[in-house]
Amino acid sequence: MKKIYLSDAGPKVSPAIYGFYRWQEVDNKEKAMEKTINLCLELGINTFDHADIYGGYACEELFGNVIAQGSVKREDLVIFTKCGVLEPHPARPDVRIRYCDTSKDHILKSVDSSLKKLRTDYIDIFLLNNLDPISNLEETALTLQRLKESGKVKNIGVVNFSVFQHQLLASYLKTPLVTNHVELNLLNTTALDNGQVDYSKQRYMRPLASSPLAAGQIAIGQTEKAIRVRNKLQEIGKKYNADQESIAVAWLVKLGALPLVGTTSEQRIRNIVNAFNIDLDNQDWYELYNASRGV
Repeated sequence: MKKIYLSDAGPKVSPAIYGFYRWQEVDNKEKAMEKTINLCLELGINTFDHADIYGGYACEELFGNVIAQGSVKREDLVIFTKCGVLEPHPARPDVRIRYCDTSKDHILKSVDSSLKKLRTDYIDIFLLNNLDPISNLEETALTLQRLKESGKVKNIGVVNFSVFQHQLLASYLKTPLVTNHVELNLLNTTALDNGQVDYSKQRYMRPLASSPLAAGQIAIGQTEKAIRVRNKLQEIGKKYNADQESIAVAWLVKLGALPLVGTTSEQRIRNIVNAFNIDLDNQDWYELYNASRGV
């Protein structure tokens, strides 16, 4: 896959990005990690998205172990990681509820932990995972700025920020934000409808679409909306001789978004990569959008 710029200020990434956000449910994580990384690299995906909490706080270390044993060079990878959201887990007995912490102390501790677990000296893109409404935002921004100046973090981004939250944090930073991860798929077009996608484009960033296949619901969902969208995907898929999931991701690509792959299914990963060979006709794109909206 040909690498593209994440934003006018950000690094080059693969057009599809693999994320470990659903790995809490994955069995035999160590074996699955090696298999998934190798498949992604084979398909041209060199960009990986982590968070301190993913996989029960285990994915970063598993990833670091696999990369340390493999033949791929660190400079050939692009690594995202993030902090902010904390979840109860046996690995973190101090966390009793799901909550958000973007304090200076938590950010610094999380970055150092991520660097150690990932076995790297720097993070290509460090993300603030949701906005903590009771944080000292000036302190948070200053911490992010100093991490970038130190070289531990090369770029800064955010996750699930509204337009106003995005503008708020950006007003405190001297360095530009390079991405906003938002959920976006044909069963959830909220980010397209509420201005998050438009604002990302205004800031010269490519929207990054998490859950591009709606956690598998595009293929198996039984709601009226899922069935309606699936029928339209199958109809249009015949025209392009492509799987319905490839068409669903091609819809995102046509919008200028980068799909954030979360599945461990080899076939689904391949379907997502195949989407980049499809150039949807404009009217086909709108037919799918209308099916999603029930128009």
